[in-house]
Amino acid sequence: MREFSEDYLQRTRQGMWDDSREALAPLALESHERILDVGCGTGELSRVLEAESSADVIGCDADPDLLVAARDHVPVVAGDALRLPFPDDTFDLVVCQALLINLPDPAAALREFARVSSDCVAAIEPDNAAVEVDSSVDAEGPLERRARQAYLEGVPTNVALGADARDAFETAELEVCETRRYDHVRTVEPPYSEGALLAARRKATGAGLADDRETLLAGPLTESAYDDLRGSWRQMGRDVIAQMETQEYRREEAVPFFVTVGRVV
Repeated sequence: MREFSEDYLQRTRQGMWDDSREALAPLALESHERILDVGCGTGELSRVLEAESSADVIGCDADPDLLVAARDHVPVVAGDALRLPFPDDTFDLVVCQALLINLPDPAAALREFARVSSDCVAAIEPDNAAVEVDSSVDAEGPLERRARQAYLEGVPTNVALGADARDAFETAELEVCETRRYDHVRTVEPPYSEGALLAARRKATGAGLADDRETLLAGPLTESAYDDLRGSWRQMGRDVIAQMETQEYRREEAVPFFVTVGRVV
């Protein structure tokens, strides 16, 4: 399983459910008494689950450092998604967010979720192949599509799983009840946050692509093509910073998530 830093998780999940929580309706949170959030990371979803239900919510993650932040919101337990440290039927809802896309065998995790659930299992997973970017810097959208395609071809797990999560549920012998789409839209506009400024600097230095270099080169992308992409990426980053200085920069990114709910048979 791929690992992520606390900063990355907070940055990518922050504000996920601020605009609307309608897509969580299939989870029927009000009807559950004990909920487990697997791969809870820093606890962003755990906080939402607790706010939207009267259930006892527990977070679980394999990284104890991330749990330090998560325990500010809910009780937490360290554990592997494939070997959860709970007896059978401990919970009546087990849920994860952006976890299955990082696992080589999503169905195996769902079977483990079903073991510790007496009722329902749910997954909130993105389709990273369908991300849309609209930017005031003309080159940003095309370059991000180019980099994303190379990443998809090199990453060893299915990071576009969201729309097809039903297949993993059926493989795990869960009865699929419903799938609902939710677009998480992140907007950058003046006044720019510290996170937006940091992201712009990372583009201008090529740091973000450098972090993913191994994955990008694991597919058909060649070294020379990577160098060309990184050079264009850094120029794009400098254009972003230039527009920020004049308060002209605008960016909107829409990431489609799919909420899939299954019942334990």
